[in-house]
Amino acid sequence: MQRIALLLTLALLAIGCSSSDSDYTIAVIPKGLGHQFWKTVNAGADAAGKEFNAKILWNGPAKETEVAKQISIVQDMISRGVDGIVMAACDENALIDVLQQATDAGITVVTIDSGVKSDLPVSFVATDNAAGAMAAADTLSGLVGGKGDVGLLPFVPGAATSEMRESGFKKGLENHAGLNLVSTIYTHSDVAKALSATQDMMTSNPNLVGIFATNEPACIGAMRAIEAAGKSGEITLVAFDASEDQVAALEDGLVQALIVQNPFRMGHDGVKAAIDHIEGRAVEKRIDTGVVVVTADNLNDAEIQALINPS
Repeated sequence: MQRIALLLTLALLAIGCSSSDSDYTIAVIPKGLGHQFWKTVNAGADAAGKEFNAKILWNGPAKETEVAKQISIVQDMISRGVDGIVMAACDENALIDVLQQATDAGITVVTIDSGVKSDLPVSFVATDNAAGAMAAADTLSGLVGGKGDVGLLPFVPGAATSEMRESGFKKGLENHAGLNLVSTIYTHSDVAKALSATQDMMTSNPNLVGIFATNEPACIGAMRAIEAAGKSGEITLVAFDASEDQVAALEDGLVQALIVQNPFRMGHDGVKAAIDHIEGRAVEKRIDTGVVVVTADNLNDAEIQALINPS
């Protein structure tokens, strides 16, 4: 925890202390626009833009499943001649060709949050999603007493982040023989679909004791379904991300634990990595932005509050 607090303090102190006189245009392209997670990524990118005198062009598809739309946005940024593209890929395979086009055009490419199956990007700035999901398995096991039927709500098949969280959770369950994974349903990053998926999961598995929701909309949908069924507290919910709604649900006992990333740092460090590469400075190929388990017990700790309220 002390290390997290120190990193956050250093990052915040750095903002406003420019180490570059750049005047670059950096396109920052999220997987979607609607969720709080991406708004926090945007805030981090804007902070880096101010720090490094860079113009930030923020644009992405409305939904995380709109792969063709995201490709079109990247192509538009190539046509506009941006200096760098910082993006979270909707699909780890489908974006490779257009990122090759960007690289061929001399544009620096950095991926954040969700990468691609290619060495094209100069850096990948993201959570260790597999490790975070393994922590979710450990946390869920501890909360349910180490035994019982559990469910899994990944979001989009083919999205690298979703794939890593799914596989990481399943690997984590190998350390908890008393937990039985009885259902895996994709939510397509849609609250209504997550609600329906959770209802189906509970109906088909009446002895369900816990669910791991792998992102914000999956969490909100699952929470609403569990609450509507009168099973809040009876079915333990562990989820990735920490939107205002999720934090409020944690406080109210509707969610029992959150696996919290640092989206502000993803946006900030993604832009910084792009500018560093443009200006010839060394950039780490993989930058881990960290993850921490947040529960009602540690929610009000100073370092946790700094993480979930980076402003």
